[in-house]
Amino acid sequence: MKLRILTRYGRKGASSRVRFLQYLPHLERAGFDVEVAPFFGDDYLEALYAGRGTRAAALEAYGRRVRRLRGARGAIDVIWLEKEALAWVPHAIEAGLMPRGVPVVSDYDDAVFHRYDMHRLPLVRGVLGRKHAAIMARSSCVMAGNAYLAGYARHAGAASVEIVPTVVDADVYRPAEVARGDASPVIGWIGMPSTWADCVAPFLPTLENVARRHGTVLQAIGARPDPAEEGILRFLPWSEAGEVEMIRAMDIGIMPLPDTPWMRGKCGYKLIQYMACGLPVVASPVGVNTEIVQHGVNGFLAETQEDWRKALETLIGDPELRRAMGAAGRRTVERSYSLHLQGPRVASLLKRAAEGGLSGRGNRS
Repeated sequence: MKLRILTRYGRKGASSRVRFLQYLPHLERAGFDVEVAPFFGDDYLEALYAGRGTRAAALEAYGRRVRRLRGARGAIDVIWLEKEALAWVPHAIEAGLMPRGVPVVSDYDDAVFHRYDMHRLPLVRGVLGRKHAAIMARSSCVMAGNAYLAGYARHAGAASVEIVPTVVDADVYRPAEVARGDASPVIGWIGMPSTWADCVAPFLPTLENVARRHGTVLQAIGARPDPAEEGILRFLPWSEAGEVEMIRAMDIGIMPLPDTPWMRGKCGYKLIQYMACGLPVVASPVGVNTEIVQHGVNGFLAETQEDWRKALETLIGDPELRRAMGAAGRRTVERSYSLHLQGPRVASLLKRAAEGGLSGRGNRS
């Protein structure tokens, strides 16, 4: 069976890499002939994070995606779509370009529908506010990363909705073989520059205060494109090859989030990365975080600034508790958030969609 995967990014885009590309070996073993067609190339993200112009690259990406959609007619058995095929394009136009008669499995790991339905401009809300609901309703299946996204899909009228959590390869993400010993604990975070600004910056005064009082370091992976140090803050550039070792160099993983509709759509990928590497975590009790984190078992849920201070100081002062919670987090990943578990399931869902075994309408109108 021929499967075309329409991702937003290549390997440098976290959502595309972990929701799609890491499944390729499982899909090929299941008998799929896979073609991956990213909207943006890695050069786009490199330019974006470096603050360089991206308008020409974006226009080229739209043209490439339209040509690929129009050339797909009759050549493939199923499409696996990352959210939408053409961002900021009305659904009627996008649906008209999609190949008819080909079932579509749409995949959501973010509440991207709020980019439109909560936009500050009434025109955007009016033209695009229901776009993702329409995509979901036309999909043979919607793979949703958490219950919040699944609930939106069901409300939109999706005929088949499956919660598929974001996962890691537990054979790659493993605890460090040698403990860090008596070195000062490192509080760590991994993500993108925009997420650092939106999610971590509001908590920085508390984080920095705790770190200074206890002689710890705050390590941020991916918050800036270049390495830098600012007092107790250590910024490290992200790389796929180096991220596991950089996480292993931490002692505590953090995931602060403001409680907003957009953040409720997050799938807790950071927490799963930390836990797979045997780290205890501290996270805001927002969205799926409350399902991943068992408070007091594999980490702490911290709502207020005072909650954050207490949780971090408890972990900093108790190495044995860090080890016990880290081991519990590792078991959580092995039990629920491992590629080994979800890979065959995702392949099976796509195969059923290709064979018409799921009840969605696809793009047959």
